[in-house]
Amino acid sequence: MTTTALITGANKGLGFEAARVLTGRGWTVLLAVRDPERGAAAAAKLGASAHVVAMDVTSDASVVSAADLVADRFGLIDVLINNAGIGGPWSSPEEMTADEVRGVYDTNVFGPIRVTRAFLPLLRKSSAPRIVNVSSGMGSFAITTDPERLESTLVSIGYPTSKAALNAVTLHYAKALPGMRVNAVDPGYTATDINGHSGTQTVAEGVESIVAMATVPPDGPTGGYFDRHGPIPW
Repeated sequence: MTTTALITGANKGLGFEAARVLTGRGWTVLLAVRDPERGAAAAAKLGASAHVVAMDVTSDASVVSAADLVADRFGLIDVLINNAGIGGPWSSPEEMTADEVRGVYDTNVFGPIRVTRAFLPLLRKSSAPRIVNVSSGMGSFAITTDPERLESTLVSIGYPTSKAALNAVTLHYAKALPGMRVNAVDPGYTATDINGHSGTQTVAEGVESIVAMATVPPDGPTGGYFDRHGPIPW
């Protein structure tokens, strides 16, 4: 039987590249996207094993509807990749408002929580369920306080803290779901829309950590944090 993965935010950037790699391995990949037309265009580039699922991760109703559709059409999923994310405003901490931060969290933190909760029944039907939460080096306390790292020079309470929160969410899911492999990944500074394509890595390099955690065996790591080179500090 083929492995089935659902990837949020899969019509471009890291999500699309992950879908390209995984369909290339013979997987069935569900592209969860807000815009079905853009999703269809992305799926057309990937071939018959890519399928579009309309889903807005900021909407409870949309996520539940998407889970119902996937249950009816596919029965289960083996891998959930919570990739959808936004950069949000990068105002200085003293200027950023609570509403601005809430907007970033709604996609980057509450989105993965909504999606994970809705798709857990389908993951539980898999013999080797895996969850990959796409975080960032900006979510690491160790990295963002290391003067040798670029991340230490970037200051905001929106995107960075949302990724730190997602890391904590990952740890607690891993403890609550011992039968699943649940990990966070840092794709690295990859050229995507979220940074205006200023990143120094290609999407092919950025997706390596995502694919590595999506393909871990049933006895593989869980509750970990990885980049393309291996484990990284929280």
